[in-house]
Amino acid sequence: MAGTTPGTPGTPRVLRAMNDRAALDLLLEHGPLSRTRIGKLTGLSKPTASQLLARLEAAGLVVATGTTEGRPGPNAQLYAVDARAAYAAGLDVDQHRIHAAVADVTGRIVGEYELRTPGRSASGVVRQVTDALDGAVKAAGVTHADVRRLVIGTPGAFDPATGRLRYASHLPGWHSPTLLEELAAVLPMPFEYENDVNLVALAEQRLGAARGHSDFALLWNEGGLGAALVLGGRLHRGFTGGAGELGFLPVPGTPLVRQVTKANSGGFQELAGIQAVPRIAREAGIETPDHPFVPVVSGLLSRAAETHGDDPRYAELLDRYAERLAVGLASLVTVLDPELIVLAGDALVTGGEPLRARVQSELADLAPSRPRLVLSAVRRSPVLRGALESALATTRDEVFDTSR
Repeated sequence: MAGTTPGTPGTPRVLRAMNDRAALDLLLEHGPLSRTRIGKLTGLSKPTASQLLARLEAAGLVVATGTTEGRPGPNAQLYAVDARAAYAAGLDVDQHRIHAAVADVTGRIVGEYELRTPGRSASGVVRQVTDALDGAVKAAGVTHADVRRLVIGTPGAFDPATGRLRYASHLPGWHSPTLLEELAAVLPMPFEYENDVNLVALAEQRLGAARGHSDFALLWNEGGLGAALVLGGRLHRGFTGGAGELGFLPVPGTPLVRQVTKANSGGFQELAGIQAVPRIAREAGIETPDHPFVPVVSGLLSRAAETHGDDPRYAELLDRYAERLAVGLASLVTVLDPELIVLAGDALVTGGEPLRARVQSELADLAPSRPRLVLSAVRRSPVLRGALESALATTRDEVFDTSR
């Protein structure tokens, strides 16, 4: 009979590694567990579960954290993933600042740093990135060697064919075709890059409102209008990385915008972006400054969510804004037919349930299918949280692989 090589599926080594990973994932999901509980959840016998935990403890992947209390019978030893087994980092970049963070392998953020970034040349971007990363690593109390991977989130998308950042003309210094090579030359760990709205969708899929959903879209409005598309459980990025740049979508009710990349805007952005909200408010009789800043828009929509039942002006604001949002969403829904749409970003979340319900109702009139609309559940630094989740997924695959 022919033999099998090490690592062949079905061999004891691979089966042990599969059981190890299943146990580690359970510990990440549930927190500290006893040997008996791990055995029940994995279907392993008590002796096999004991051997598994001893193996993982020796590998530095789990630690004993205490004992069960308050139950009949003797206390049982509890085990948890060793948070110090590895670290990952994420960066959230926009035209005003870089927000960096380091998380341990359990996902707990252990260090953060924010760097203000006024418009600078491409030569300064590498320094900005390394300074922000250095600040987060120092705040975490670890070394660069402890950080296994970095994910950088930016507006727009890096074109895989040219290496240039596209769809983000408002991000100074990030458009050099050699930028990614320069970053790779100086960063002390492997790094990946991803569109910021895609990372918000990843955070919602792993931690928030889209858990358990394999086909959903996320609409983001916080400065710019954009969407992320998850199809069959995976992000859909498009040929140039520009899938979901919904702000450029031509829509009825607005002048046709040409040369959209130079204008950094399009029909849907003009119709339903944050710059439209103060205009709608004034037309409804609400005195408001003509400043399409996120705090101004968020304040208006928050006030509308609180008083729409008592003040017809704010009810009108929500009605008209919801109709505009639904016009753009109808095109997306008609083409993709997602089961769920997540509304995210301050300019949508602050409208709360009153805005969500209105968009749901308007969309039912404009699109043939009727996906369920929900509000974002990841409210704190969602781009950064998505970057960390992305970096942690790869890091865990590497660190938790005990087959080698």
